[in-house]
Amino acid sequence: MTHPYTEGLAAGVVRYQCCAACDAWQPLTRLACRACGSADLHWRDASGRATVFAVTEVSRAPTEAFRALAPYTLVLATLDEGPRVMGHAAPGARIGDRVRASFMAFGDSTLLRFD
Repeated sequence: MTHPYTEGLAAGVVRYQCCAACDAWQPLTRLACRACGSADLHWRDASGRATVFAVTEVSRAPTEAFRALAPYTLVLATLDEGPRVMGHAAPGARIGDRVRASFMAFGDSTLLRFD
């Protein structure tokens, strides 16, 4: 089973869910809008521009697959449209940096990376 978010990454876009009734973005995949309760939700492509909200350096990879990347930088970035997403970033990324989404192939999937 695929998901609109991961399908978007594979297509080179960051997607987020939003409400057709009130246009509020949703923080996670939801069945009803967090703002108005409407069940009329859809997926929208983001511009890919964001601001770094938090940064962490990962030294100990959570799985064998990620050990080849360690150490690596992860950021929480607030998309210009509002949602906050996690992605990889270049070492030295700092809170407040303006970044743009890019995408990196990793095994059979695509990971979000901010440059």
